[in-house]
Amino acid sequence: MKRIGLIGGMTWESTLEYYRIINERIKADLGGFHSGRILMDSLDFDDIEKCQSRGAWDESADILADSAERLEKAGADLLLICTNTMHKVAGAVAARVRVPLLHIVDVTAERILRAGLKTVGLLGTRFTMEQDFYKGRLEDKFGLTVLVPDAEGRRVVDGVIYNELTFGVISPESRRQYVRTIEGLAERGAEGVILGCTEIPLLVRQEDVRIPVFDTTRIHAEAAVEAALRES
Repeated sequence: MKRIGLIGGMTWESTLEYYRIINERIKADLGGFHSGRILMDSLDFDDIEKCQSRGAWDESADILADSAERLEKAGADLLLICTNTMHKVAGAVAARVRVPLLHIVDVTAERILRAGLKTVGLLGTRFTMEQDFYKGRLEDKFGLTVLVPDAEGRRVVDGVIYNELTFGVISPESRRQYVRTIEGLAERGAEGVILGCTEIPLLVRQEDVRIPVFDTTRIHAEAAVEAALRES
């Protein structure tokens, strides 16, 4: 079993989910007393959020790349950035290490294509919904059509993430707002929806909406297990 390196803490609430899902999947696949071989470097999200707010992406890239190097030196065989938004700097992080970085967009897109979908909605932070590093990768590399909420919908989705979910606050009213937003995307042609922030699955579940939900936290964590158990 390969060692999985987690660049976590963005936020720690969703990093907990990575740890839980990886270990549950390892136990289900291998049985017995098995659990994952995991190394984690949990960053201080306050540092990351300040970089995001200032648009200091190069600075945040250095923080994450330093983390990746620490994990590689500690023996990680593959790496995960445990957040969607910070995949904006995934290329810079991957360039600093020799071990593979498992990209959250790629494994999510592969799951969508296996499901036979072509048009999907995307929820996430304003950076994820509005900038090209995420939506553009889905469209250019995988040929998907990606829909995002309108300006007011994006404001609501982003606000719930930063003002509630990052603090562990789960609000029924915010769930209703998210469900309405997803229904609006479905009316515009979305065949499924990407929960493109690793905190959103703490709020919205498949049973809450009528179209398929792609939980990026679970998809990413399960892909890490598959990679860790794959023969070299």
